[in-house]
Amino acid sequence: MPHLSQADKETEGRADIAVCRLAFAVLSYAITFAAPTWADVDGLELTDKTRDAELSHEIGHPTATLLSAFFGLDNNLPLLSRLICRGAPGMDGMPVIFSTEIDHSTLQVSDFQVTTSSGATGEPHCVTLLPATDAGELRTVLLVGEFGTAATDPPVSVEIVSHLHSIDGLLDFRGAQVAVTPLAEGPSLILADIVDPTTPDLGLGQRRTDGDDCPLVGIRQAVRVVWAGGVTLANGDEPGDAARELYRVVVRAVDGTEREITPAALADLGDGDNNHVLCLDAADTAVSVSFPAGVLIDPNDDLNPATSVAVRPTQP
Repeated sequence: MPHLSQADKETEGRADIAVCRLAFAVLSYAITFAAPTWADVDGLELTDKTRDAELSHEIGHPTATLLSAFFGLDNNLPLLSRLICRGAPGMDGMPVIFSTEIDHSTLQVSDFQVTTSSGATGEPHCVTLLPATDAGELRTVLLVGEFGTAATDPPVSVEIVSHLHSIDGLLDFRGAQVAVTPLAEGPSLILADIVDPTTPDLGLGQRRTDGDDCPLVGIRQAVRVVWAGGVTLANGDEPGDAARELYRVVVRAVDGTEREITPAALADLGDGDNNHVLCLDAADTAVSVSFPAGVLIDPNDDLNPATSVAVRPTQP
């Protein structure tokens, strides 16, 4: 056996840890999910079964757009991923984020077309909302399939090519498209909005996809932030109090003055998705959220860049 340097051993060890972490997460979800739940959140249809309801792409705000497509894993889904998507091991993984929550009953494999730099068409194998299934989260769809190769023919765009509706039944995402974030780039903040406590939970997930809530005492409002893909600390642990202290939220008072605050608590943890909830002890209008570079990693072990996003205004 050839002798490995200390650097090689450390690199190999980090790769093993990354694969084991992802495999454990996949297994945890699979053990928890019952088959009827899979049917509710997964799209397996190879032909479009959603009727053309002649819906608009734009009714007020937001419009029916794609906000992000993140090339998260290249031929690296672990063996245990077969428990949530048959044939998934060794395939690519790509979270796609929509401008609004989607109607899960209109979600199908045939809705998505991935194009590579050579012009070839990638092949989605299955699509799922898991694990982002809490109330207000139904906007991230994980694509599993073969979407090109990062080194020689990477995916460059994702388009919705058949009818996929918003959760309120007002918008059709057909025709929406977005450029793909390359594999080597780390996860960024994509969206921030005010949490609506009246939003009903549709019960699409199970216990392991139910993130925790903000404390009941001392919290005046909450802001949901959506990352391009799932994130953990560099050691694989769930973000906690140390990560909370790194979030910065700009808030604006009634007189127009702005100040920067730190969330009083960090919630929606423990469910493995790409959402965090920032629990604020101030009632001033939340304007933007930022987070420093080099703290969180995606499943490919890429560190996040310095990232910020405007908080989307609450709709009347």
